[in-house]
Amino acid sequence: MSLRIGITGAAGRMGRTLVQAVDASDGLELGAALERPDSSLLGADASELAGLGKRGVTLTDQIATVIDDFDVLVDFTAPAATLANLAACREAGRAIVIGTTGFSADDETVIAEAATAIPVCKASNFSTGVNLCFKLLETAAAILGADSDIEIYEAHHRHKVDAPSGTALSMGQVVADTLGRDLSKVAVYGREGQTGARDRDTIGFATVRAGDIVGDHTVTFAADGERVEITHKASSRISFARGALRAAAWLGSREPGLYDMQDVLGLKA
Repeated sequence: MSLRIGITGAAGRMGRTLVQAVDASDGLELGAALERPDSSLLGADASELAGLGKRGVTLTDQIATVIDDFDVLVDFTAPAATLANLAACREAGRAIVIGTTGFSADDETVIAEAATAIPVCKASNFSTGVNLCFKLLETAAAILGADSDIEIYEAHHRHKVDAPSGTALSMGQVVADTLGRDLSKVAVYGREGQTGARDRDTIGFATVRAGDIVGDHTVTFAADGERVEITHKASSRISFARGALRAAAWLGSREPGLYDMQDVLGLKA
């Protein structure tokens, strides 16, 4: 029996990629497709929009009307929309995969509380390669971090609305946690003018928004005489989509709880 997947923002770039990935996945089927209330595409066939031909699942803006049509919701939208969808999933006992970034501290509390009732997998990045980088960063920080200046560079397309990216922040958090530093106190998000000598304990972030860049991330550990760089470059959204669906399939058999992609990949010690 196939696991039924609901997709939010199904007419957008990531949503269409997710629809294509579901169609190509064994054991998964598209159960529901959601879009914003102001979308001109409401009522259109989601698979046809993704270039697959009609499959009979049309775009709707009302999650209540399709809540019985999916087992796991995959949500890559915006914080307010995700929280509303989370509430609907909690009420109906549906699992949810959250790829949205930019949540406030209060939002994070709401998500954690919902995870006491339903399975939730939340990650800043669902790429298998990025999550491997998180693991590599732990090792690099433990060995090099105390003697290195650490800088994080990220680049995304012109339409991305949050900065730094959630992935860059997660990378910074991994490094800070490994080194016993409080990221909120050591992060530097921009430099201009006479800044003085660099504080060794700081972790710098540089952000680029341009063109159609899918997602580039590099963490540099720069010591005297050498530097080590851990880089991930995404050339297509399909890597994120496949990872999210891998998480959805994994989540479908889990008890309520708050999980991340490290759990899915078995990378946690």
